[in-house]
Amino acid sequence: MSAAGGPPWASPERLYELLPAVYRIRDAELGHPLRDLVTALAEQALLVESDVERLYEDAFIETCRPWVVPYVGDLIGVRGLRETGFTHRAEVANTLGYRRRKGTAAVLEDLARAVTGWPARVVEYFELLGWTQNDDHVVLDLHGTASLRDADALELVDGPFDRTAHTADVRRIEPRRGRHGIPHVGLHLWRLAAYPLAGVTARSADATGLHFHFSPLGNDTPLFHHPEAETGPEHVAGEIHVPAPLRRRRVRAAAEDYYGPGRSLLVARDGVEVDRPEIRICNLAGWAHEPAAGEVAVDPELGRIAFASGEGPDEPVTVTYHHGFSADLGGGQYERAASLTEVEGALDLAVGAGRPFATVGAALADWVAVGPDRPGAVITIHDSATYEETLAAAVPAGRRLEVRAANEERPTLRLGGELVVDGGDGSAFELDGLLVEGHPLRVTGTLDRLRLRHAPLGPGLALGEDGAPASPGAPSLVVESPNAEVVVERSILGAIRVARETELTLRDAIVDAHDPAAPAFAGLAAGEPGGALVALRVTFFGNVACRVLELGDATIFLGSVTAERRQEGCVRFSWVAPGSRVPRRFRCQPAVPSGATAAEAARTADRTRPRFTSRSYGDPGYAQLHRATAPEVLRGAEDGSEMGAFSHLMQPQREDNLRIRLDEYLRLGLEAGIFFVT
Repeated sequence: MSAAGGPPWASPERLYELLPAVYRIRDAELGHPLRDLVTALAEQALLVESDVERLYEDAFIETCRPWVVPYVGDLIGVRGLRETGFTHRAEVANTLGYRRRKGTAAVLEDLARAVTGWPARVVEYFELLGWTQNDDHVVLDLHGTASLRDADALELVDGPFDRTAHTADVRRIEPRRGRHGIPHVGLHLWRLAAYPLAGVTARSADATGLHFHFSPLGNDTPLFHHPEAETGPEHVAGEIHVPAPLRRRRVRAAAEDYYGPGRSLLVARDGVEVDRPEIRICNLAGWAHEPAAGEVAVDPELGRIAFASGEGPDEPVTVTYHHGFSADLGGGQYERAASLTEVEGALDLAVGAGRPFATVGAALADWVAVGPDRPGAVITIHDSATYEETLAAAVPAGRRLEVRAANEERPTLRLGGELVVDGGDGSAFELDGLLVEGHPLRVTGTLDRLRLRHAPLGPGLALGEDGAPASPGAPSLVVESPNAEVVVERSILGAIRVARETELTLRDAIVDAHDPAAPAFAGLAAGEPGGALVALRVTFFGNVACRVLELGDATIFLGSVTAERRQEGCVRFSWVAPGSRVPRRFRCQPAVPSGATAAEAARTADRTRPRFTSRSYGDPGYAQLHRATAPEVLRGAEDGSEMGAFSHLMQPQREDNLRIRLDEYLRLGLEAGIFFVT
């Protein structure tokens, strides 16, 4: 192979040597113009060779490029689906296998996963009907009356893993009204993913030194199961195969499936992993249960840990667990390499165990010690521990400072005071992948650019044990720098206060003031509007007051919106609270017909008002649109997806694609219903 990676014959040197010597001699006399031409021809030959190799790979579904997948599917008659942002390679690859097993529960389950990307379980409800045993047709696994002594089975009643018998329900299952009927098949889908958090510092719950929360924020949170792969294509998913919240009874009965390295949860005390026999699964509500000597109590439903009296840890407790959330938004141990930027000439300062710096403050001090002419710096935290610090950073003119979490890490920065960033002319500051709590980020001076990516600046600044915010409505971001350009991507923030000249762009974000009547975006002084605002796929919990709303697209403004200058800008495909004063609208909700009375307008606004699974930051279903929300909002974005921060998930399109496939693979006479478990 040549140095360029192509075949030997395509190297510029080899092609040039194939020319007769007389031409090469003459070429040397003229300054090698012919050699330059041959070099250009060799480059094109390499491109042709690469394209030929690529065409061979495109002939196979396993190796073809994403855009080729629909064409390969056409060869075997796979009907096209709505665009959802990800390839249907798995479905096309397994289509022939699906058709051989057409009509079975297992193939419907596999198909649902391939088409939607969500874990699924199929339930044939006629198998759960209670009926009298027949001597001529004995059914060995006939379901009977629920046993009141079987608490585990009672917890699963009416869920996807129900094992009890039911009376027949004649209502239709397709609109999700009836379930247990003879022709009914239910597809249960888990939309929340189980995101891992490894090596996280558990939060102490009180002064005893014996009680801890898995969550570094100190709030109760349900732990989720890290799903296991199914054993084969004929297998139907069980409870260990889906990312469901952990149940105490289930974990206690089969601890080997849930606890340990590579499992759903793990606790380490003083740097040593606690063995499974020492773990006691129990209810720690109110911290009433005290574990026996030699035991460590764990409550997976509340995310709590309790140590026996006199056996408290001497070092911070580290935990590994999984939490539920809708998307790669707000930071986490997911893939973020695409968001990490490389800055030529910047100092790379590594923080973490075994790294040159033990704290972010130490890395900042080392950067400052370089002097006023220091280059820019990137401070990278290489673990997911908690750092309790009080920080202030001065960014010289023309320099850039970034504090980031390493890829697939999510450290917690617990501030002892405001994180003040003072920037000079032309300076920039970036925060990527850190969970910040306790105090707000305040930007002063003449900082030119501020960027936050995958960085939750805790709404309410901090959370109580019950998940209540410590300071409802308090701003988590304050930008005092005039003319600053602020960009926030894939982040969760509390209220925002910015200078009048500031330009703020929000993409795929949540801004939460905890109260629709409280200001979520406003100016520095009370009653003053903020700067120019661009909101792309954002959910606002609170009022918005801005100088100009340049663009609001697929955004939910749950509180009133007031734009000072309404001759500029546009709001499109968004839900705008009644009474708002915004620039021209295009296909926004609530859409009140012309001439409607005040009562009719109020009914329309109430009917289309977005409803959420949870409004509490820290809950798995936080800011997720509830299925009871009106279709004008669930499918109100320009591309037919939902409005708000999770518009990019394209969940309505996924559901539509599944319904298309059900028409092809469901047995004749059966009717299917789709149920979202999370």
